[in-house]
Parts: sequence; structure tokens; C-alpha cells
Amino acid sequence: MAPVTVKVEREGERLDKLLTEALPQLTRSAAQGLIAQGLVQAGGRPLPKNARLPLGTEISVTLPDPKPLAVQGEDIPLDIVYEDGDLLVVNKPKGMVVHPAPGNESGTLVNALLFHCGDSLSGINGVLRPGIVHRIDKDTSGLLVVAKNDRAHRGLAQQIEAHSFTREYRAVVYGNVKEDAGTVDKPLARHKTDRKKMAVRYDAPAARRAVTHYFVEERLPGFTYLRLRLETGRTHQIRVHMASLNHPVAGDPVYGPKKVIASLGGQCLHAGKIGFLHPVSGEYLEFAAPLPPYFADFLTKLRK
Repeated sequence: MAPVTVKVEREGERLDKLLTEALPQLTRSAAQGLIAQGLVQAGGRPLPKNARLPLGTEISVTLPDPKPLAVQGEDIPLDIVYEDGDLLVVNKPKGMVVHPAPGNESGTLVNALLFHCGDSLSGINGVLRPGIVHRIDKDTSGLLVVAKNDRAHRGLAQQIEAHSFTREYRAVVYGNVKEDAGTVDKPLARHKTDRKKMAVRYDAPAARRAVTHYFVEERLPGFTYLRLRLETGRTHQIRVHMASLNHPVAGDPVYGPKKVIASLGGQCLHAGKIGFLHPVSGEYLEFAAPLPPYFADFLTKLRK
């Protein structure tokens, strides 16, 4: 694809921010990826990510053609809560991986979406037809929004980045959470020794601020039923934050106690509500998903 020329209009602005404002089809992470690949240049030379450029500098940006997604659509039933020409909201079951990865090349949400939507999914992150704007863990159930075109993807991603996208979860955690409500504001980064885990890290340059608000719904013998609202959306955020308070999510095999509640099949965590402005019409939309059977049954047992 032929390079696109962008002119610096505010001196000293971060390069990735400048690119996302000048080229709205790019997310911040996509812009950072182009910089890392040397596809953002000035004067014929690649620019570093920390470049602060003088006013009027002309930047050449090469946008690679989206790569075909080497994943096949599969006829997997989807619980679609809402759908229109720009997006859909799906209630993901526990145990389903969102995106294909080594060891999980099939049976994922993306496989199901490719079958359901065909060519109508966004390609904004450089791969044709992924549609995924945000993710939830394999063993977390609940609501996800999927973009059908780049305009919708861009608008939704901007709301997530601005923390104006509502994401509310339900969880059962170990122990008695004493406060009726509270906020966890602790930075997260990769664990020092286990790269598959996240951890609260005040010492890591790559740590990112993470904020979780929690509210006690019900106190049960040995456990607390919580409603949680994400202000940020980092990997494993709720699971790590609650574990940092010594109240890990019940059933969590990674951040919980060694003796796992096997009957839960993973963490007792459900993405029960999402809300956002429709990226095309501007209308506010909000959706809720009831507690899945595994979660409701566990609450029933605890109440008895």
C-alpha cells in the first residue's frame, strides 16, 4: 500500500497519539505496531516510539494490507444478545476461548463469528475479519461486543480507551470482604518469573494503571458475592486485584488457593453488563446477561 503523509500540527506530541488522531482507522496499539516495524518515517528514516517532532514535520506512514486470517469458520451456536449492521453483542459461555492461539486453533469465538458473519467483520488490527474489540478469559462467561466494520471497531475502541465503556462483572470471592464497597487502584504487569501470569507490580516500567471498583452484593459462609465495575481493562485485572486483597475469585486455578473448587471449572466470574454509545448512531446501548447455571448453582449451595 502506498505511504500516507501526516503532518505534525502540535509540537512535542507523542507519536502514537499523533498517528491515531491523524489516521482514525488506527487504534493506539496498531499505531505502536507500525512504529515498531519501522513503517513510520520522516526524512526517509524510521522514527522511534519516543520521537517528539517539530511543528510541520511531514511523516510517511505505510499501512500494510490486512492479512487474511488463517482460521476457518465453524458452525458453533452463538448466544447473540443484539445484532445490527455495525456490531453484535454475544454472551460467551464459560470454557470458550475468544481468539485462536496455539493449542486452541478451533472451537473459538472467532471461528463461530467467521461462520455467522462471513466477510462482515472489521480488519482494523491488520488481520482481515477479526472483529474482536475486547476479550474475556476462557473460563469467564459473559458479554462481548464485536465490530462488523472498521468504523464501529474504531469507535468502540476509543470508548474503551477513554474508560467510557461500561463493563460490570459478578464474582464470588473467598472470605468476608469487610467493606461494603471499595476501589483497587494497583498497577499490573507480567509476573517476574511466570510469564503466563499477571501481578501487581510497582517496580516494572511496563506496568499499567489498573482500577477496579467493587460492591458487596451478599455475604455467604466463607465467601462474598460481589459486583465489580472495571475502570480499566487489563489482562486478568479482576482476578489479580481480588487476589491482592486476599480475596481471590472462587475456582481460580491461577490466582486462587492450591486446593481449587474443581466443580466450578475455573474462576466464578461473569461479565454481566456492558454499556456503550453506538459507534455509528450515537445511541446509548446497555445489555445484561443473567448468571449462568454454574454460577447460580454455586450461590444456591452457599446459601444452604
